[in-house]
Amino acid sequence: MSASNKVAIIFTGGTISMKVDPRIHAAIPALTSEEILAMVTNIEKFTEIEIINFGNYPSPHITPEMMMDLAVLVKKTISRDDISGVVVTHGTDTLEETAYLLDLTIKSEKPVIVVGAMRNSSELGYDGSSNLSAAICTAISEKAKNKGVLVVMNNEVNAASEVTKTNTLALDTFKSPEFGALGIVDNDEVIFYRDIISRDFIDTDDIETKVMLLKCAPGMNSDIINYCIDSNYKGIVLEALGRGNIPPQMIDGVTRCIEKNIPIVLVSRCPTGRVLDTYGYEGGGKHLRELGVIFGGNLPGQKARIKLMLALSTTNNMETIRKLFEKDEYKNN
Repeated sequence: MSASNKVAIIFTGGTISMKVDPRIHAAIPALTSEEILAMVTNIEKFTEIEIINFGNYPSPHITPEMMMDLAVLVKKTISRDDISGVVVTHGTDTLEETAYLLDLTIKSEKPVIVVGAMRNSSELGYDGSSNLSAAICTAISEKAKNKGVLVVMNNEVNAASEVTKTNTLALDTFKSPEFGALGIVDNDEVIFYRDIISRDFIDTDDIETKVMLLKCAPGMNSDIINYCIDSNYKGIVLEALGRGNIPPQMIDGVTRCIEKNIPIVLVSRCPTGRVLDTYGYEGGGKHLRELGVIFGGNLPGQKARIKLMLALSTTNNMETIRKLFEKDEYKNN
């Protein structure tokens, strides 16, 4: 076995490390990294493993600051000559945000894989060990190089920039609803069916946490937006209706935000499709663009928030941030 064929597994916690506590009849963090890895049989035939313990956190306890600390650790680890790939275990509730933050901040040809489990180790059909073995097989594959951060669950390989948790229970909950999976893991081998055309990179080790995510609904007004302004929030992501439209009662707040140089990024609350300035009525996409709202393409709200947090850690220039989110539109102009 060559010295370069070593995979670092960074354990952060989540359901993959949980079992049911009989006293409270609920799952809690309990398994050590060594106990989890012991369930992945025969992995030593494929690669050498190095265990790195970041923590044992339920995923709702993961904060953006912790995500950034993890990114710094992954960057340091992946830069080592003796490491051929990195696997990160993570709780599934916030897995897509962490994976996307890693994807935006890490520039390496080596594979970085994020993995979790939907069933804890006390349940029949615990999927943690099979998911982890598939993630390791992906991390050691030459085919997985230069593909950015990947999420491997249920023997499917998805791009961190595209994947989302679609179901609260199903083992195949992680899907890329817009374009589908990149590939699969079959018989301990990763097979890719397509590639990512372009990726974003934000060179930062810092993050601006004062970014609000708001979902629009009929009749909503500017109260929450005004609260964000008065509470010194640095940016807002609006999950708008449909193609990218908001109730007209929210316009005053949007206008006030932009006047104060607080960027507003517009995405849709629909699970697929991009926002566009199709409608010209008050609160429609055309009106919002004229006001200076930034269009977030087909990103879901939770990922647009991560991207805006990272962007704001490097600049508060509205046009620089706009180009980061609207880069495809700028290419065509």
